[in-house]
This record gives sequence, C-alpha cells and structure tokens, in this order.
Amino acid sequence: MSLFQGRDLTCLRGARVVFAGLDFAIPPGGALVLVGPNGSGKSSLLRLMSGLSRPFAGGLYWDGMPVADDPGEHAPRLRYVGHLDAVKPALTARENLAAWAGLDGGGEAMGRALAALDRFGLAHLADVPGRYLSAGQKRRVNLARLALARVPLWLLDEPTTALDRAAVARMAELVRDHRAAGGMVAVSTHTDLDLTDPDILDVSDFAPDPAAAFAEAMA
Repeated sequence: MSLFQGRDLTCLRGARVVFAGLDFAIPPGGALVLVGPNGSGKSSLLRLMSGLSRPFAGGLYWDGMPVADDPGEHAPRLRYVGHLDAVKPALTARENLAAWAGLDGGGEAMGRALAALDRFGLAHLADVPGRYLSAGQKRRVNLARLALARVPLWLLDEPTTALDRAAVARMAELVRDHRAAGGMVAVSTHTDLDLTDPDILDVSDFAPDPAAAFAEAMA
C-alpha cells in the first residue's frame, strides 16, 4: 500500500516565501484537508503535490522514493482538479470526458465517459456542447474525470465551487468510495464534504516569521 509524503517543503512565489518547513503524510484511505486564509499557499501546495511546480527546498516521496527521481511516473498516479474547468466548448460533455479517458488507455472511452457523467447526474447532458453548459454543469463535468479510472491520489482545489447541494453530496459520495478502495485525497475546500477522520493541515502555520525574514534580509 502506498504512502505519499512531503518533507520539509519550502515554496516560493516570485521572491516571496509562501511556506517553509512543511511536512505532510497521506496513507492509503487517508484524507488531508488544507485550511488557511487566502494566499496562505493551499493552491501552491496542491500544485507541488501534482508536480506542476517544484519545491524550492524539501521533497515529495512515494513509498519512501523521491518523486523528483522520476516525475513521469508520478503523473499517472493522480488526478488534479484546479480552479479552471478544462471543458472544451466545441465538444459535448461526453466527448470532453472521452478525450480524458483516451489518455488513460483503458479502452471503451465513450462508455466510461457516460458512466462518469452519470455519477454526477449529467447523463442527460452527454450530447450537449460545452459552450451551452452552466458554470455548475461544467464544474461537474470536470469533476467527473475523477470517476474515469482508478488512480491512487486525488488533489482537489476548491472542488465544490459552483456546485449545488445535490452535486456536493455526489462529490462527497465519490470521495468516500475512493477512500474505501484505499485511495488518497488532499483537498482545499470551504464546504463540508463530510469526510471521516481527515487530517487537517493549516498551511498558514508554516508561513515565515516576518520579523525573522526582515532581520535575515538586513543581515
């Protein structure tokens, strides 16, 4: 069973240290909820976890092995859902998901796409082009990527934005099923997803001390 860890992570945004000395560990079936004020680095941490950016210091480890040793091996382990919805306006909802399913190489892309849409109550919109979908519907199409194929790690940045109560309930159910199968999830959210026994990580606890940073700069 896999263990995903970050050790002594430091993140820079431009010339500013966002956080430093940050550690986390997500075991199989585990959930890590990221909290903290806007700008504290929750999205930055998720991007580090995904491999979309690299830490200034520290490292990420999968079963004790440095992720940086083989970044290409890390990408297929995860699904990352950020703030933007990657829904192409000219493609139907099903075609959008089928394109993602095709990248998995699991076969039956159209069938898997329809099943994933059904998990979010969107099967009746399968043939509607993305340009005609509402913000909430686009969000659900994007989240339906999670149901296309089983991967161990989900990284979710405010996944419930633009979702109604019913869609949030479907999302929570999907996360529960994922964890029950041994999957891991790291999520930044202001909405209660009814997670069982999550670990809470306040990213702002790892912000650099302003006085110490000023003293170091003046030294």
